[in-house]
Amino acid sequence: MHSRPAPVVLGPAGTTADDVLAVARRGAPVELSVRALDALAAARRVVDDLAAKPDPVYGVSTGFGALAVRHISPDLRVQLQRNIVRSHAAGMGPRVEREVVRALMFLRLKTLASGHTGVRPEVAQAMAGMLNAGITPVVHEYGSLGCSGDLAPLSHCALALMGEGDAEGPDGTVHPAADLLAAHGLAPVTLREKEGLALLNGTDGMLGMLLMACADLAALLTAADVTAALTLEALLGTDRVLAPELHAVRPHPGQAASAANMLKVLDGSGLTGHHQTGHDGLPAAPRVQDAYSVRCAPQVAGAGRDTLAHARTVAERELAAAVDNPVVIGGRVESNGNFHGAPVAYVLDFLAVAAADLGSIAERRTDRLLDKNRSHGLPAFLAGDPGVDSGLMIAQYTQAALVSELKRLAVPASADSIPSSAMQEDHVSMGWSAARKLRTAIDHLTKVLAVEMYAATRAVELRAGLTPAPATQAVLRAVRDAGVAGPGDDRFLSPDLAAAEGFVRSGRLVAAVESVTGPLS
Repeated sequence: MHSRPAPVVLGPAGTTADDVLAVARRGAPVELSVRALDALAAARRVVDDLAAKPDPVYGVSTGFGALAVRHISPDLRVQLQRNIVRSHAAGMGPRVEREVVRALMFLRLKTLASGHTGVRPEVAQAMAGMLNAGITPVVHEYGSLGCSGDLAPLSHCALALMGEGDAEGPDGTVHPAADLLAAHGLAPVTLREKEGLALLNGTDGMLGMLLMACADLAALLTAADVTAALTLEALLGTDRVLAPELHAVRPHPGQAASAANMLKVLDGSGLTGHHQTGHDGLPAAPRVQDAYSVRCAPQVAGAGRDTLAHARTVAERELAAAVDNPVVIGGRVESNGNFHGAPVAYVLDFLAVAAADLGSIAERRTDRLLDKNRSHGLPAFLAGDPGVDSGLMIAQYTQAALVSELKRLAVPASADSIPSSAMQEDHVSMGWSAARKLRTAIDHLTKVLAVEMYAATRAVELRAGLTPAPATQAVLRAVRDAGVAGPGDDRFLSPDLAAAEGFVRSGRLVAAVESVTGPLS
């Protein structure tokens, strides 16, 4: 039985990536600190003072976007805030994942807690109450241009806070939001000056997806080092290219980390080093060098690691930000452009490029394992009886199709912009779109690495008379225990790629290696 995660306490100074993951993925409850409540109350006093004055203030006593020229009288301002939420909750398409919506809500709450938005403390407490009750508003795939932030997705969350629209309950079924609020003893919120706008105007969706992508890609980069090492071993390659001193002369930190991981996997292998002499009757065609897809694995995965490090730097800055327009600062309310998603959008696209290249090099290694003319003694397509069965021929087709899609997903969304709001919002980031395609790319990359692992473990076991590295032996045992087929198993005639994918996705591949090597980078 799993214990409930510890509460995440939000203060005015922002939050951490681990806190976002705890709330989004593990259902951690959220609390607002006393300092956050004090900051909220102080900022609200500024808004109330400005609302009482005759001078128009954007977001407080005016319309929005291209309609900001109209001064709104006090008797219409509650209606104004309600109407902006209703009108902006115009998303379409399939529902986005629960973890994305929870990250979106938590990060908006993080900005509210900063004391720069001017909402009342009770609004922030109501949002925390929804998260803690497991109420997840229905948010749709399409509707955000990434400027002013993720408007439509955040609007659907605000709509549920008002007791309107639909939401998913903790049991996973969808009900009217009003019914779910009532069932959990929560009251709908009536929004006042500036509050509707403050709930909508942020980069929270794209940031939440960036943080989850960073965590997922970090795990896949380590898995890719493992699968590359397994392939190198299965191809009787050399581990001499992984020597630390070789990577020190080109001092990219990610490259050194990937090479070190591969060396740990291959330590004690009886398969490496036969690239020049052959072994036990195997063909002795001398190879001075392994192919690029094998020899340059640390350079490619390492570049991905360094790209990830840059993305995490951007994410940490955004986590420390209070993204809203206008903001309450220094006792006044000021308009700004901090809601523009370009900083986040760029790194989301950059990570998709890295994912595509990592998948591409893994597919090339897999193809080499399956080609009897390049695999140095392995049977065609790793089949038990080539011609009678096709081995992993079509598994590689599937992998190739995924890689082709990864290349399309690497086309940057942030290079596009489409004007909106009567040309007031005439340059947008498309950061939400960049985040959505990155999630797909990471899912595809997981599958690609699973196929390589499936092929490489099969190939290693076919090297009769040679002893794999202890870490590789641990992987082979774990693969068998997980029900992923190996040589001599009739199930291999119908490759269980879903089981292989689950093995990689769950972290069991890396865990098997680390049971021998200790922690990998």
